[in-house]
Amino acid sequence: MAAAVAMRGSSSDGGGFDKVSGMDSGKYVRYTPEQVEALERVYADCPKPTSSRRQQLLRECPILANIEPKQIKVWFQNRRCRDKQRKESSRLQAVNRKLTAMNKLLMEENERLQKQVSQLVHENAHMRQQLQNTPLANDTSCESNVTTPQNPLRDASNPSGLLSIAEETLTEFLSKATGTAIDWVQMPGMKPGPDSVGIVAISHGCRGVAARACGLVNLEPTKVVEILKDRPSWFRDCRNLEVFTMFPAGNGGTVELVYTQLYAPTTLVPARDFWTLRYTTTMEDGSLVVCERSLSGTGGGPSAASAQQYVRAEMLPSGYLVRPCEGGGSIVHIVDHLDLEAWSVPEVLRPLYESSRVVAQKMTTAALRHIRQIAQETSGEVVYALGRQPAVLRTFSQRLSRGFNDAISGFNDDGWSIMGGDGVEDVVIACNSTKKIKTGSNACIAFGAPGGIICAKASMLLQSVPPAVLVRFLREHRSEWADYNIDAYLASTLKTSACSLPGLRPMRFSGSQIIIPLAHTVENEEILEVVRLEGQPLTHDEALLSRDIHLLQLCTGIDEKSVGSSFQLVFAPIDDFPDETPLISSGFRVIPLDMKTDGASSGRTLDLASSLEVGSTTTQASGDASPDDCNMRSVLTIAFQFPYEMHLQDSVAAMARQYVRSIVSAVQRVSMAISPSQSGLNAGQRIISGFPEAPTLARWVCQSYHYHLGVELLSQSDGDAEQLLKMLWHYQDAILCCSFKEKPVFTFANKAGLDMLETSLVALQDLTLDRIFDEPGKEALFSNIPKLMEQGHVYLPSGVCMSGMGRHVSFDQAVAWKVLGEDSNVHCLAFCFVNWSFV
Repeated sequence: MAAAVAMRGSSSDGGGFDKVSGMDSGKYVRYTPEQVEALERVYADCPKPTSSRRQQLLRECPILANIEPKQIKVWFQNRRCRDKQRKESSRLQAVNRKLTAMNKLLMEENERLQKQVSQLVHENAHMRQQLQNTPLANDTSCESNVTTPQNPLRDASNPSGLLSIAEETLTEFLSKATGTAIDWVQMPGMKPGPDSVGIVAISHGCRGVAARACGLVNLEPTKVVEILKDRPSWFRDCRNLEVFTMFPAGNGGTVELVYTQLYAPTTLVPARDFWTLRYTTTMEDGSLVVCERSLSGTGGGPSAASAQQYVRAEMLPSGYLVRPCEGGGSIVHIVDHLDLEAWSVPEVLRPLYESSRVVAQKMTTAALRHIRQIAQETSGEVVYALGRQPAVLRTFSQRLSRGFNDAISGFNDDGWSIMGGDGVEDVVIACNSTKKIKTGSNACIAFGAPGGIICAKASMLLQSVPPAVLVRFLREHRSEWADYNIDAYLASTLKTSACSLPGLRPMRFSGSQIIIPLAHTVENEEILEVVRLEGQPLTHDEALLSRDIHLLQLCTGIDEKSVGSSFQLVFAPIDDFPDETPLISSGFRVIPLDMKTDGASSGRTLDLASSLEVGSTTTQASGDASPDDCNMRSVLTIAFQFPYEMHLQDSVAAMARQYVRSIVSAVQRVSMAISPSQSGLNAGQRIISGFPEAPTLARWVCQSYHYHLGVELLSQSDGDAEQLLKMLWHYQDAILCCSFKEKPVFTFANKAGLDMLETSLVALQDLTLDRIFDEPGKEALFSNIPKLMEQGHVYLPSGVCMSGMGRHVSFDQAVAWKVLGEDSNVHCLAFCFVNWSFV
C-alpha cells in the first residue's frame, strides 16, 4: 500500500514532493506516481476543491487512504502555485520575445533616421556650396536640375513590360518601407512600445499622402500576406477588389492586374477607384513582399461606363513587407502612398484627401490592427459573449459597415437611383428596387416588382463639436433624436407581414434602452452590441406579445483613448442573428476635418458642463479640451433606410425625408449643447424650458438647505451666485433637483449627479424620480413624503438606486429638502446622495 514518506532536506520534483504547512521546516511528503496521477485528474476538473470535496476524494480513492486531508490541501495549493508560475513564466517569455523584436525594429528605425540625417547634412552642404557659387549656379543650375525620365513608358499589355514595372515597384516600395525615399515623421499621438499597435509615421513634404507602420504580429508571414491581400475584409472603405489578370513571375512570385473601388466617405464627394499592378514575391532572406502601384494609360481596366461614379485616383509604390520573427510570428512593414485627386472635392472637404494622418488611420494602422486582432483571436486571447465565434461577430460588423456605406454612396450598379425632391435639397432620397431582406419566416422577400428600399441621407458641417462626444451622446441617449414608431416600422420588416406600415400605429416605449455588448476590437476602436428598446403594451391583448425592438449596433471611435479618422454609430433591426443577407443599416458618421495637433480624441464626459469654468465667457470646455476643440470642424453624414411596398413608395419617401429632417434638427440642438465653445449649463438652460437661471437655482438650493437643516451645504455660502454655482457643480456628493409635481422629473444635477445617473443635462429631463429608486427605496421615499412636506427635509437610509443606463448605484445616505424660491413657494425638490458608487 502506498504510504506518505517524510524526507528531510529534499526538494520538490514537479509534484512528487510537497512541503506540508505547519510541520517542521525541512519535512516534505512524497507521493507515488499513481497518487500524483489521481490528484492530477481531480485538479483538471477542479483546481480548488472544497474541504468536503477533498474528504470525498479520500473516501473514493483508496490509493490516497493514508494521506492526511491537510496534506491533500497543501498538494492542491502547491499545484496551483506551480501552474501559476508556469503561466507567468510563459507570459514573461512571450513579453521578452516581443521586446526583443521591438528593440530590433527600433534599432532599424534608428539606423534609418541616422541615414536620413546624413543625407540632410549632405544636402545642406551642397546647398551652402551652391549659395557660395551663385554666378556659376545661375548659368548651370537649370540644366543640372533638369531630369529626364529614366524609364520611358512601357507597354503594360505584355508580360515583359509588366514584369519590368513590377521590379521597379519593388525597389521603390522597399526604399520607402526601410529606406529614406520619403521623409517620415512620427505620427502624433502614436508612441511605439510593446503594447502599442506599432511604429507609425506619416509623410512630410512628398507628392500625395503617405503613411507607414511597422509592428509585431503573432501570425506566420504567409497568413499575414493572405489577410492583407484581401483588402475588403479589413478596409471598411473598400467596396470591391477584382483581379483581372494574373501570371507567374520569377522566384515563385505573381504579377496581378487589380481593379479596386472605394466607397465615398460622405454624400458630398464622389467615390474613388484604382487600376493597379500588384507584385507578390519572396526575398532572399525569406521575407514576403506584396507591392502595388497604379498603371497609366489604357489596358484591361473597367470600361468608363462602369466607373462613371468614380474619380480615378493614383496609388504610388506601396505595399507590405512581412519578415519572419525569431520565436514565431512576423514583423510587418506597411506603406500606403496615394494621390487621391483632392481637386475633385469641395474645398472645405479637401483635408480628407490631403492629410497623411487620415490615410494612416483609415488604411495603414487599420491593416495592422486587423491582423493583430486575428492573431489574438487565433491564440484564444479574445473570448466573446453568448458563445459567438470572433470571426462570426467580425462578419456582422463588416456587413453593418458595408450596408451603411452602400446607402451613402448609392452606386447605380447596385440598383440605386435618385428620386425627385420637394424643392428643398437638404435631404437626398434614393430608391433601390433590387435589395432583399430576410423575414422572420425564413423566406426572402425580393423587393423587385412589389417594392424595395428607400434611403434618406443628408450631410452637414459641424463647428466646434467633438466627434467622439457627439457619437457617444447619440449612442447613450437615443430618445433625444429617435422616433420609436419608426424603429418599430423598421423592425416589423423582419416579420412575415413586412411590407405594410404597422409600426406607425400608436405605440408606447419606456424611453430606455438596454445595451448588450457582444464584441470589441483589441483597442476598443470598434464595439459591436445589441440594443433592446423596451416596448409597453397599449391593450390587454397586446400584453402577451413582446413589443421590444432589437438592433444590431456598431460604434466606432467612441472610446476615450481611440485615435480615429471617423466616428460612427451604425445599426440595423434584427429578429435573430442574421444570416448572409444584407443588413438594412442606418446611422451617423462624423469625420473630423481639422485634426487635433496631439492626435488624441476628446476625453470629455457626456455631461454638458463637465469641468467648466461656469459663468466665464472665456472658459475651456473640459479638462482635456484645448483651443483646437473650439475651432474643430467636422462633417456629419446621416443615412436611414426604409423598406417599402410599391404602392406606398411616395408615402414612405415623404416619411423618410421628414424623419431625417427631424434628426438633423435634433443633432443641431444637441451639438449646440455639447459644443466646448458654449457654457454647458447655459446650453442646458436653452434645452430645459421653464428652468431658472443656473446661478439663481444654486443660490436657492444653498439657502433652502441652510433654512431647513440649520447648516451650510457649501463651505463658502456667502459668495455670489456665480461662485455658488461653480462650487455646487464640483461638490463631491451627487446633487439632484426634480420638479415639484405629481410625477417629479429631474431638471438639474451637478457633475457628480450626472456621473451617478450616467446621463447629461440634455437627457436628464427624461428621468423621473420613481425610475431611479428600487422598490425598498421607493417605499422609504414615499413613507417620508409627509415628513418632508411638514418639516422641509428628510433623511433617507442607505440603499440602491438605478442609473439612466440601468446600472445599480449604492449610497450610504441621502437627504431631501424643499427648494424655496424668492416668493417662499416650493420651486423643486433637491436630493444629496452621499458616498455613492456603482455596484
